[in-house]
Amino acid sequence: MNWKRMTDQAIVDEMGRRVKQLRLQKRYTQKELAQNAGVNVNTIQNLEYGRSVTLSVLIQVLRALKSLDQLDYLIPEVEESPMMVMERELKPMQRVRKSKKK
Repeated sequence: MNWKRMTDQAIVDEMGRRVKQLRLQKRYTQKELAQNAGVNVNTIQNLEYGRSVTLSVLIQVLRALKSLDQLDYLIPEVEESPMMVMERELKPMQRVRKSKKK
């Protein structure tokens, strides 16, 4: 899937569709998933129908679907080079500054 060519709404729609597929695969009703995730049934419906939900709701739903490990694919952990580790240990980064061009 070419995520770069999709609008934000199209991505939300696709994520909702995938959550619904996962729910059906695990044989949960919307009500059961809502109860297990600690959210309202309307929240599950909003997610599945491509309406925005908070990140914490998505995490609760993924946890209830026993798919929380999928977040590693969403945002993989950044691996540091040995040189970056050495530099960080010498002086921890506090902020990022860009040079001003005149």
